[in-house]
Amino acid sequence: MNIVTLVGSLRKNSFNMQVAKTMQERYSDKLNMQIPDIGALPHFNQDDELDPPQVVKDFKAAIANADGVIIITPEYNWSVPGVLKNALDWTSRVEQVFIGKPVMTLGATPGMMGTIRAQLHLREILVAPGIQARVLPPGANEILINFASQKIDEQTGQLVDETTLNFLDSKVDAFIDFVKTN
Repeated sequence: MNIVTLVGSLRKNSFNMQVAKTMQERYSDKLNMQIPDIGALPHFNQDDELDPPQVVKDFKAAIANADGVIIITPEYNWSVPGVLKNALDWTSRVEQVFIGKPVMTLGATPGMMGTIRAQLHLREILVAPGIQARVLPPGANEILINFASQKIDEQTGQLVDETTLNFLDSKVDAFIDFVKTN
């Protein structure tokens, strides 16, 4: 199953990128996870939407050709980072590559709330008219990795907390089933 994974953090030692890399390795037998560099996308400019830069065309093609998308986001000021919003803005114009695309959201944070407010806002963005993704329903499927600095091995950069990994395993399986029902 081909999955594009968007990581909303540009930070060198991002917890969210470490979670993405852990998932990429852990689920390599189930998922072919591609992690594009959304930081390489230029700022969205409506003047360029009909003939965007090649990096945007490639990014949109990756989303269009994926079976599903996993979005892993930190929380900045109770919302998603600008780099992630910018990437989503590019996908919502002209070729609207997210329409009907299965999406799973999650996030990691050093704090207690586990990116819940960012994910709530992200879900609102994902159902906007130009995006209209098919988001894995919340409730039992919310993946809020709190106290990430205690759950990620500082040396390897891998998520190592067994309780979190077991929960993530069950949610990835739920997402795979969700994608298959598309």
